Amino acid sequence: MLLQRIFRAVIMGPPGSGKGTVSGRIVKSFGLMHLSSGDLLRANIKAKTELGLLMKSCIDQGQLVPDDVISRLILTEMRNIDQSSWLLDGFPRTVSQAESLDNVYSVDTVINLDVPYQTIKQRLTSRWLHLPSGRVYNIDFNPPKIAGLDDVTGEPLIQRHDDTPETVTRRLKAYENQTQPVLEYYRCRRKPEPYKLSKKRNVLSLLTAFIFSKLKYLHMLYEHNMIQQLRHKLNKFHRHVTNRN
Repeated sequence: MLLQRIFRAVIMGPPGSGKGTVSGRIVKSFGLMHLSSGDLLRANIKAKTELGLLMKSCIDQGQLVPDDVISRLILTEMRNIDQSSWLLDGFPRTVSQAESLDNVYSVDTVINLDVPYQTIKQRLTSRWLHLPSGRVYNIDFNPPKIAGLDDVTGEPLIQRHDDTPETVTRRLKAYENQTQPVLEYYRCRRKPEPYKLSKKRNVLSLLTAFIFSKLKYLHMLYEHNMIQQLRHKLNKFHRHVTNRN
């Protein structure tokens, strides 16, 4: 489906929520550009750009990449697709990043994938990765076409050494502490749309229906604003003619 207007959305979800898979389906269904902060970070580090070298230095020292650096990375890329519809994945992760985004672009909606932590723990033990691209597979609900091999390159898949129950619990807690303020930030702006992912097929159909309804609402809002602007111009013209007479 090709969109008739620019549509911009953010998708959020904890590690193992299926965010990558859901994002891929949404992007394919609606023709959106997919902006993944993780993909951009890896690409810049590999290309040894100025930002890439700075981020690699932080990572090598075990430090978090500063908010302003991540914001520069994402916003620079977004300017290259300024007039496109997009789905933003992995950004913003802090209120500061959300504010940086809002200063430049208006986000139409925020999709929050709500998955029970116990489900995530079970899911991550079945997760396989293609490290060069960041593509993620799951034996239970998103298996590779050929077991153990990446669908695109045919290269071997691996399992992360930190996909253990203890480590996953710590990562989920860290995610919650970091992103809860961001969700609260968007709730104040009536943006988040939570979706429970216990039944994956169901949530994908719900998301598709939601985006259709959101686009219809935005189109109606656009038409309303255009009518209001036209009325304003007609009233202004009418006053001008009346004053001349």
